[in-house]
Amino acid sequence: MKTYKIAAIPGDGIGTEVISAGVDVLHALAARDGSFTFHVDHFDWGGDYYQRHGRMMPEDGRAQIRHHDAILFGSAGHPDIPDHVTLWGLRLAICQPFDQYANVRPTRILPGITSPLRNVAGKELDWVIVRENSEGEYSGVGGRVHQGLPIEVATDVSVMTRAGVQRILRYAFKLARSRPRKLLTVVTKSNAQRHAMVMWDEIAAEVAAEFPDVAWDKMLVVAMTLRMVIKPETIDTVVATNLHADILSDLAAALAGSLGIAPTGNINPEGEFPSMFEPIHGSAFDIMGKGIANPVGTFWSAVMLLEHIGEPAAASRLMRAIEQVTADRRFHTPDLGGQARTADVTAAVIAAIQGSND
Repeated sequence: MKTYKIAAIPGDGIGTEVISAGVDVLHALAARDGSFTFHVDHFDWGGDYYQRHGRMMPEDGRAQIRHHDAILFGSAGHPDIPDHVTLWGLRLAICQPFDQYANVRPTRILPGITSPLRNVAGKELDWVIVRENSEGEYSGVGGRVHQGLPIEVATDVSVMTRAGVQRILRYAFKLARSRPRKLLTVVTKSNAQRHAMVMWDEIAAEVAAEFPDVAWDKMLVVAMTLRMVIKPETIDTVVATNLHADILSDLAAALAGSLGIAPTGNINPEGEFPSMFEPIHGSAFDIMGKGIANPVGTFWSAVMLLEHIGEPAAASRLMRAIEQVTADRRFHTPDLGGQARTADVTAAVIAAIQGSND
């Protein structure tokens, strides 16, 4: 029997609640399938760890998770710690050194969930947004001088390399090719960002020549926000920079009904390092401990994890269970307008897994 090693890092806030639910669902899937199992290692890194040790994760933290098959991550963010400390001290401290350069965010309107875009032009939205995840606006290059003085200066430098742009565009074109519509939109801001974004446009045209079977277009990011709302049926696969795709994918999640249902995969496509899967909703300290966090984003992230490690049948079974549960409004948490609790949704998904007859 195959055993997969999973590193579970709940992080902060509701991360502890949804990752616990996600681990329970993974174990239920393994028991239902019978051909594989999970060995889950739990790591208590995050804001509480920082308050005890002065850092978000131990110095050898990456070495501890380096040889796991995948990482299931909750959230980074603590009300008593500056956001840039929590983000760079944990999530980005894993993503960047592990070269998880493709951030993949699928968006669909799940059964039973109401969205402003439901049935627009007679079609449901079905998007995948690919976010460059290793450089660009979040490269970490910059600094501050003369702090506190009237002449204080702060810079954040967007760094884009030909190699980095080529690889994310190739990843996006390959992903678009694998989807039925074979359609890719390349998002830029090359009218104002006349150096790196113009290079991005040029490389996009070069890479597109390698994929003659993929139809593609390009849009400025500001126009893309309008297109997502007004003409969602014209969109399939999207690729954009670190910052632009971060914003667009949160908009996409809101248009699909809630941030609570949206998944993410931080992918190292070459498999040299483990990839990391997480819901995008953040730590949500305002509802921490109330038992009402929506675990669907974590469950959908687990679908992506299963696909990544090579268990497509289990991934499909979990996705069907998620859709069966969201279709029943009794299992909608408050972010979806319901009154269900995290435990209710988790139990319903596990029951759907156990009751599947495929």
